[in-house]
Amino acid sequence: MKIGIIGAGNIGGNLTRRLTALGHDVSVANSRGPQSLAALVEETGATAVPAAEAARGAQVVVVTVPLKSVPDLPAGLLDGAAEGAAVIDTGNYYPQQRDGRIDAIEDDGLTESRWTERHLGHPVVKAFNGTYAQDLLERPRPEGDPERIAVPVAADDESAKRVVRALIDELGFDTVDAGGIDESWRQQPGTPVYGLRAGVEAVTRALAEASPERPADHKA
Repeated sequence: MKIGIIGAGNIGGNLTRRLTALGHDVSVANSRGPQSLAALVEETGATAVPAAEAARGAQVVVVTVPLKSVPDLPAGLLDGAAEGAAVIDTGNYYPQQRDGRIDAIEDDGLTESRWTERHLGHPVVKAFNGTYAQDLLERPRPEGDPERIAVPVAADDESAKRVVRALIDELGFDTVDAGGIDESWRQQPGTPVYGLRAGVEAVTRALAEASPERPADHKA
């Protein structure tokens, strides 16, 4: 598949490494410009592009930038993506540590991914937000392996969700359907599933045990 990755931090960089190794055609962008990605390009064979071009023709787009940076992404970012493209949102809201107060999340009760979706103007699939970046390299396991980690995946678009779940399976992880984007609070920071390295049964249980009340250290 043609895959665009916007953000080349820990998650974005390691997804670039894994997806190119699996044979996908990966374009990667960050806020500092293509020249800053020379080492990653040399290592992986990915194509470095400006952020405005990262989604061009892509069947899957990964948006993996700090939440506070989402409004600064280029307008029409996804206009050139393939029809029906699946857009993965890996973002998390850290008001005290990084992002500052976002009123629509704090006051209006929007989930982090619903807020991101509105800025992007395109449905998103929430995945990898509670995944340790190094696990993408070190913890893939074949299907049926008892140590295979499960990743929760939330989306309103069932077709996009299927595409993303299949891609995660290809990466060496199981998935758990975490419902729609309005239910994606179940996998936000401070919930039982966030950062959980466990299989399908434990991840399913952790999602069910989540509380909609945001913990104090994850409020502005």
